Amino acid sequence: MNADIPQLRQRIDQIDSTILSLLQERLENAREIGRLKPPGKQAKWDQQREKEIYERLRTENGRGFPDDALRSIFHEIITTCRLSQEPIKVAYLGPEATFSHQAGFKYFGRAATYHPMENIDDVFADVEKGRCQYGIVPVENSIEGSVVSTLDSFMKYRGQVEIFGEVKLEISHNLACRSGDINDVRIVASHPQALAQCREWLQKYLPGDVQRFRAESTSAAAQMAANNPNIGAIASSLAIKQYELQMVATGIEDFHGNTTRFLVIGKERREASGHDLTSLLIGPREERPGALNEILTILSQRAINLSKLESRPEKGKMWQYLFFIDMDGHKSDQNIAAAMEEMEAMCAHFTFLGSYPRCDFSDKI
Repeated sequence: MNADIPQLRQRIDQIDSTILSLLQERLENAREIGRLKPPGKQAKWDQQREKEIYERLRTENGRGFPDDALRSIFHEIITTCRLSQEPIKVAYLGPEATFSHQAGFKYFGRAATYHPMENIDDVFADVEKGRCQYGIVPVENSIEGSVVSTLDSFMKYRGQVEIFGEVKLEISHNLACRSGDINDVRIVASHPQALAQCREWLQKYLPGDVQRFRAESTSAAAQMAANNPNIGAIASSLAIKQYELQMVATGIEDFHGNTTRFLVIGKERREASGHDLTSLLIGPREERPGALNEILTILSQRAINLSKLESRPEKGKMWQYLFFIDMDGHKSDQNIAAAMEEMEAMCAHFTFLGSYPRCDFSDKI
């Protein structure tokens, strides 16, 4: 049997060369499509086309190759070929190897150019000013709820950017430091959401005098740990590898299935995919009992499902609030369009944040 191994390896090398040749051909065809498209249409995201490719490949595959791996491989191929038509820049909450960075990989693939920002507001500013075509920001977590800095940025930049898409990632947190010894940890640093998601584990396994430090991101915490032997960082495995830390403990989140939802922001609008969400920012016209209920009744009367409702205080206006709404459907749907028109007439403030394809699956990272 061992005598056949060299022959099998030789055949694998031949297959790899054939795959490479076909990838090069696919890339050139994608570039040609880009040259034939009207200006401004290059690299345009076609959700339906991508979905059709995945479904066709899954059907042809049968049970020969693992479906998740097949999708991951072709996601990189598809995004790389698309971006060969027109390179794009993506702003994200940095530094490198944050969960936002990984969510960017998931949505745009690794062929995009990624620009780390110090905070979420800077991501919005970079997109608003046109320095990056897209930005990716965390908006809510299945355990700790909404990321308020993202909601506040939507309020600040309302009407200047729109939601282009969403990504959901099942996240596993790890504790790491330079030595890998938990006894060396005197300060635990991470993003506030990560600290909150690991609260019970930290209370159980670390002494009470170990301080908590709220960093701008999980990767910023990993950077701090790389520079200080007494700092432990709660971070992703990618960040731990990036900053050459040693693992102290893995999977320290208090609840399994911990999933974060990220939003992709940009300045272009998405066409209907048939499986969409529409997001709004609204404020009732009058502060009186039932004002918000009257607005929301419009949705129930039209059988529109409301999937999210959250309030945030309006800056500079004492005790006044705006409300974030996610509802099933696309702006171009007749019932959504009619409901939005009726709601706008009843609101003192009304901002369309975007209609975009919903993401129903998550990848663990």
